Amino acid sequence: MSPGNVVWHDLTVDNATEVRDFYSHVVGWEHAPIDMKGYDDYVMLVPGTEPGDMSGATGICHARGSNADMPPQWMIYISVASVKDAIDHAIRLGGDVVTGPRSAGGKQFAVIKDPAGAVFAIIEG
Repeated sequence: MSPGNVVWHDLTVDNATEVRDFYSHVVGWEHAPIDMKGYDDYVMLVPGTEPGDMSGATGICHARGSNADMPPQWMIYISVASVKDAIDHAIRLGGDVVTGPRSAGGKQFAVIKDPAGAVFAIIEG
């Protein structure tokens, strides 16, 4: 992942199973569960593809556990060389940290808000 690329997107909502089924029926995505220790989140797959490391079309997650404070919107993940450095720059330039940094899939990420209030995630790659 080169810095600056959009590398993933997902949606975190209270009713992930219902929303998973909505997208399956509307756009044809298939799904594979991800065990979250007590419930499943989902990697949504383009028909005919297999789940793998970031190989799905998107993720649909429950707003539970470490995702409880995630806003219910399509979240893009942009690669950065250093999450810590990017957070420092964001704060200095009028942004704010919504959540993180934390680890997922062996990578550090954080959700930040830009000065206009738009929310996005940064992830080390």
